[in-house]
Amino acid sequence: MRITANPLRGQQFPAALLLAAAALGLLFANLPAHDGIAVVLDGHIAIPGTALDLSVHEWVADGLLAIFFLVVAIELRHELTHGELNSLSKAVQPAIAAGGGVIVPILIYLLIAGGGATHVGWPIPTATDIAFALGVLAMFGKGLPSAVRVFLLALAILDDIIGIVFIAVLFAHDVDWLMFGLSVAAVVVFWALSHWLHATGHPGIAVAMGVVGVVAWGCMALSGIHATIAGVLLGLVMAPVPAARVRHALEPTVNGLILPVFAFVAAFVVIPQVSPLQLSPAFWGILIALPVGKVIGITLFGWLSLQIRLRGTAPALVLPDLIAAGVLGGIGFTVSLLLANLAFATDAALRDEAILGVLGGSLIALVLSGIFVSMRARHYRMLANAA
Repeated sequence: MRITANPLRGQQFPAALLLAAAALGLLFANLPAHDGIAVVLDGHIAIPGTALDLSVHEWVADGLLAIFFLVVAIELRHELTHGELNSLSKAVQPAIAAGGGVIVPILIYLLIAGGGATHVGWPIPTATDIAFALGVLAMFGKGLPSAVRVFLLALAILDDIIGIVFIAVLFAHDVDWLMFGLSVAAVVVFWALSHWLHATGHPGIAVAMGVVGVVAWGCMALSGIHATIAGVLLGLVMAPVPAARVRHALEPTVNGLILPVFAFVAAFVVIPQVSPLQLSPAFWGILIALPVGKVIGITLFGWLSLQIRLRGTAPALVLPDLIAAGVLGGIGFTVSLLLANLAFATDAALRDEAILGVLGGSLIALVLSGIFVSMRARHYRMLANAA
């Protein structure tokens, strides 16, 4: 009997599912069904006996997305300890390229939208969506050297680190340090329990970890620091074996439910009935900074990093392969959508236009990356056939 691999553990299907969910969110937001869905998303759900009272939209962005960040942090910890970023020689090139992929989009955004209320949106075009980028690479990159995937993976993970720092530092408000301290204390208990579970394997410990993890999330949500940071901290401190099992168990749910639901909810915005000239500078800044800023920043800084390679590093990527990584890096999507919601949380109109900018810029980068990656893959296949 042939066993079929779960497509939700792959790269192509989750990327397609994410795109479809965002398209449906945008579609339903602009159909007569909008009002009914909006009522559901704006409805509040409170946890009795606590101060947690969030809208459905907030439960998705603060709650479900914390599970996504938990999985991201587990993968990040693995890469930092045993993977593509476990030494300076491995990390220096993608780190420099990632820096360029952050700096240049910020400069482009500020050049376009740096005045007035829109200036706070500068972090939005700095993110790279790992799932989308690797999905496009898997779809169109058959034949590309493995070094391109390794470089892109390291680059995207470093981008995630930067995005997490932005979320934690820039969007904290009226911090309740007692609640934050309680959240950190819960994370410490979670760390101890995970190592106990690693040593004994007792299922009761896993249940206790789940309870403590929820407490850490709840206290973080009440502290004024974005609740997804709790997911990051829990993923980073978890013992290796339990962490690997948790990641394996959660991966299909994250890819098949959590990210598509977030994409639908985040993309549920009404397209403004105005001429392009009347759209906010935030829209244009993000629309241009994501595909253009990312490819320029990653390519330029990546090329500079390859000129100062440390001894023992991987062979240098040729310039066209760096450009391929750069256009893939312009697919911001998940983290960029979250940053758009946070940056313009108090201005619904600007938030919606920023989200449209993320969707448009990511779509442009997706199309360009599909074309360019296909061209590079065909080039390498021709070389292989000629050899």
